[in-house]
Amino acid sequence: MGIGPPGRAGHAWSRPAAGQGGPEEDEDPLDARIARSGCLEQHRQLQECMAERRDWRHCQEQLRAFGACMAERQRRQQGAQSPARPTD
Repeated sequence: MGIGPPGRAGHAWSRPAAGQGGPEEDEDPLDARIARSGCLEQHRQLQECMAERRDWRHCQEQLRAFGACMAERQRRQQGAQSPARPTD
């Protein structure tokens, strides 16, 4: 038996239907962050594969492409934040 109310599966929270909240509530924060990363296309392809195949093990190519895109973004971001080191 689960911890939540009987007959209710999934998360213990729910999101309002689109259009019920304010404009800022309609966009998922994770989706917005991925869009800002520049990796939205890779994420979309991964989601499509997962929806079609229903098993992440069959989506390794898309998973690696998304991971590589996010890693590259992180490297660029860290490089931009690091102060230049003097050379000897």
